[in-house]
Amino acid sequence: QVQVVESGGGSVQSGGSLRLSCAASRTTLCMGWFRQTSGREREQVASIDRDGWKRYSDSARGRFNISRDIGKTTLDLQMNSLIPEDSAMYICAAGACVGNEWYAPTYWGQGTQVTVSS
Repeated sequence: QVQVVESGGGSVQSGGSLRLSCAASRTTLCMGWFRQTSGREREQVASIDRDGWKRYSDSARGRFNISRDIGKTTLDLQMNSLIPEDSAMYICAAGACVGNEWYAPTYWGQGTQVTVSS
């Protein structure tokens, strides 16, 4: 079992920045950020594997940067140039992945809310 805890998030105006952090209780192959809004499927925003390979969604690429500490249990997501469409519950994940495919077991945090106002 892996415990995952997020921090950061909050409210910001369009064009602003926010930094999300996530801590896992032990190292996993991959860590990533997903987001979800009411009535929509969970969307992968960014992920990084143990070798440092990063993947971004089309909407995140160029604006967001994902990073992982050397111990590989802490994950950050720097979000810049935020737009209202980025408003969502951001959820950290830790587990095993190959590309954009995640494999059981994947451990999820409770999520942290991001709200971007126009």
